[in-house]
Amino acid sequence: MSTYPKSLDHMLAAWNEPDPSKVRAHLDLALNPDIRFVDPTIDVTGIDGFELNVHKVKTQLPNAAYSRASGWDAQHGFYRYHWAIHQGDKLVLKGFDVVEIDNNDQVACVIGFFDDIPNL
Repeated sequence: MSTYPKSLDHMLAAWNEPDPSKVRAHLDLALNPDIRFVDPTIDVTGIDGFELNVHKVKTQLPNAAYSRASGWDAQHGFYRYHWAIHQGDKLVLKGFDVVEIDNNDQVACVIGFFDDIPNL
């Protein structure tokens, strides 16, 4: 199994950073400058777009806590894990990410999915 990249911790820290002026510092440690971030609500490229999305979501969900809700799995530079967003004791949203890590151990792409995979 691959080594767990610390960039994933830095990316999560950006979502949990209470001081909006410090979010970018976490992202600069975590993300490739050409990061692509895709989920059901957005498709954005670049750290600036990623940062704007973090601030937007944090405004929509004040005082939310973002957590990794599983272990992680990796293959060929790709990582996957489950995550959850809580406000207090209330689960707001859960899902999973597939993340590509570049040769500098920075996040190059995040593909996020919301909730569980539906049954056919």
